[in-house]
Amino acid sequence: MYKILTITSLIVFVAFFSCSSDDPDLSQEIEEIVVPDPEPEPDPVGIAEDEDTGPYTTCNPDGENATRTCCDVPNPANVGTIDDRTCYANYKESVIDGVTWGIYNITHDSNNQGNETLQPRMERSLPIANANVGSSVKFTGDFRILEVADTGTFGSSGSYIAQAKGQHTGGGGSPDPAICLYRAHPVYGTGINADKQVAFDIHAERILERGGSGSNGREVVFLKRVNKNEITSFVLEVGFKVDPSDATKKIHYCNAIIGGEAFNWNIPSPERGTQSKIRYGAYRVPGGRAQIRWANTTHDRVQN
Repeated sequence: MYKILTITSLIVFVAFFSCSSDDPDLSQEIEEIVVPDPEPEPDPVGIAEDEDTGPYTTCNPDGENATRTCCDVPNPANVGTIDDRTCYANYKESVIDGVTWGIYNITHDSNNQGNETLQPRMERSLPIANANVGSSVKFTGDFRILEVADTGTFGSSGSYIAQAKGQHTGGGGSPDPAICLYRAHPVYGTGINADKQVAFDIHAERILERGGSGSNGREVVFLKRVNKNEITSFVLEVGFKVDPSDATKKIHYCNAIIGGEAFNWNIPSPERGTQSKIRYGAYRVPGGRAQIRWANTTHDRVQN
């Protein structure tokens, strides 16, 4: 009996060994190592047809306007009255694919209009609405951002593309206070674009109280990101309406739609507000240069 079991075991061993020898993959698993493809190198960021590039000087002969309103173009495509407080350039226009774009370029330290401690700007002011319920101002347009201020610090970087303004009772703050400013911050690329602004984060810089300014009086809230030179629609409406929770009170609202996304906000202390108004263009450049483009602009005012 013992011999029979031994012979049987030997036959099974030989048979198994023969099969293993014929197919070495059955006796040893080989692990396949997959090497991922390298990340593709990004394309160089594009340069817009109407973009200023390269080094620049703070003031230029064709930008040294004698007054804030002297040097608009005849029959400008953009609505509103020019307020030019930069000696870098005057307002001009470009036509791309049949669309006329207003060109707003400013640089650090280029305010040549008296109070040079104020930030440079090239904006357009628009008619003001009163504080009665039902009164409002509404601005629409398309913008492209090519460059904004950068100091390396978030608090002092970025440039404003538009702002809601309005005076109030009870004192406090500037005599012509900003209420909500739409601020674009630079986003840098990688690889070949590592030192280039490839996109911009749009923030709302909103007062916490009437007359609020600086980090204690305003909050900065991220809204959305847009790519460099991307045509983005913009709607801003500021006005007064009845408070639905109390018909004896009113709401002072500041509602924006950027690239189709709504960003609604109610302004603090609506009972103190005395007006609503809007400005747009390019404003604030603590370091570097800012280049904003506006097209297809309209403005509507309702006075009750």
